[in-house]
Amino acid sequence: MRKISILWVDDEINFLKSHIIYLEQKNYKVTPCQSGKEALELFSASQFDIVFIDENMPGLSGLETLSELKEIRPNIPVVMITKSEEEYIMDEAIGNKISDYLIKPVNPNQILLSLKKNLDNNRLISEKVSSNYLQEFRKISIEMGENNDFNSWAELYKKITYWEIELENSQDNTLKDILETQKFDANEQFNKFIQKNYLSWFEDKQAPILSHNLFRLKIAPEIKNNESTLLLVIDNLRYDQWKVIQSTVEDFYKIKEDSIYYSILPTSTQYSRNSIFAGLTPLEIQKNFPNYWKNDFDEGGKNLYEDELLKNQLSDLGLSDLKYEYIKITNLKDGKKLSDNFKSKIKNNLTVLVYNFVDMLSHSKTEMEVIKELAFDDRGYRSLTRSWFKNSPLLEIIKEAQNLKMKLIITTDHGTTNVKNPSKVIGDKNTSLNLRYKTGKSLSYISNDVFDVKNPNQIGLPSISINSSFIFAKNNLFLVYPNNYNYYSKFYKNSYQHGGISLEEVLIPFVVLNPKP
Repeated sequence: MRKISILWVDDEINFLKSHIIYLEQKNYKVTPCQSGKEALELFSASQFDIVFIDENMPGLSGLETLSELKEIRPNIPVVMITKSEEEYIMDEAIGNKISDYLIKPVNPNQILLSLKKNLDNNRLISEKVSSNYLQEFRKISIEMGENNDFNSWAELYKKITYWEIELENSQDNTLKDILETQKFDANEQFNKFIQKNYLSWFEDKQAPILSHNLFRLKIAPEIKNNESTLLLVIDNLRYDQWKVIQSTVEDFYKIKEDSIYYSILPTSTQYSRNSIFAGLTPLEIQKNFPNYWKNDFDEGGKNLYEDELLKNQLSDLGLSDLKYEYIKITNLKDGKKLSDNFKSKIKNNLTVLVYNFVDMLSHSKTEMEVIKELAFDDRGYRSLTRSWFKNSPLLEIIKEAQNLKMKLIITTDHGTTNVKNPSKVIGDKNTSLNLRYKTGKSLSYISNDVFDVKNPNQIGLPSISINSSFIFAKNNLFLVYPNNYNYYSKFYKNSYQHGGISLEEVLIPFVVLNPKP
């Protein structure tokens, strides 16, 4: 096993022989030197894992040496040791990205603790996380088998998401594989739950918050005439994606509520987002506002009347006097323009912002090789989301909203899932093209692979024609026609799709936040 290599810089290094001997007995390799100049020469010529450096040295000071060390290898941790507790020295050291700060006299145990903290930190955390997950594994498995209501499934998915993110940096690939298997099994059970209960949720029986009642039950109660609220609908935002941007949002906002609601089927923008803004099922939208609804085969945009649908819903809820504005952002230019002019939105009681980036990201993964590589799996997909968000106009908009003391609500219309396995479907020329659901007449399919609904009206969906039905792909399957089956199976494998039934598509975030002072 390779020894950890330490460079220790102190003009009185001879007085630290006992410390060095102690570390060497602990199997560390220590290279002592007495000046900043010597340290820079050694640091340039050899590989060190960490540097201990005295702040007060003749010639190059500790701070000056620190600055030059960081220019050579910025990622090597440097620990400053000083007699002084003056604030400006600490500020300078922190500004130069120091890893730790020790006050003389230091004892060997302090040095050892600093080494553990800076070099073994990731390993120790990884081991602890792995140990904790193993303890939770059995609990999650038991809960999976016992879950018989929609609240339990939401809580279970939160747990699985938590461990997914916690294990991201674990070096134990076996545990990651175990969690992946557990998540697959959870999805299998969740599909059975949906298949058993979904129809009853449209029969005035006890049901979760669904897309068409989200605004009435969750959003409207948060809107007040004497305050301004930003409702942010990020298209296609999964719960795990929300969790990886959460810490950035929390720099500006305090979380009041972090919950999950259920997207309606199909988990597709055309159906779920129209339902959010209308406060109606797709079937009710078609009946009440036929000019605002387009079926799968109709030409033109399927979400062109969200503003009109929202206006009608606000009127039905007795909120017609509410001053609101609906905005949709589909490109970077419009996002920047809005962030530059967002101050004007303070005059609104409600500003509704539909932001489309995440949806475009999921579709780009299918079409662009570079995105396929960056978002090869869920970990990469989350990482790409985090990186985009931190550098996006959307974050600037959130900052502006916080400056304006606006309440913030973050939600979405549906999630997406990484599809792995094809399932054959046969239909006529009027069968819809979505890979996670199909609607049409005379559909032939593998019954175990889908949730089939013979009468779409039972679940609030329009019937495209007499005898047309809907089928929804389960878990990580995607639906492919026999024509060019092998080509499309390969092309869409490991892509992100939505419209079907999975924890990732159906269980989606609803978050209410208050601005920090």
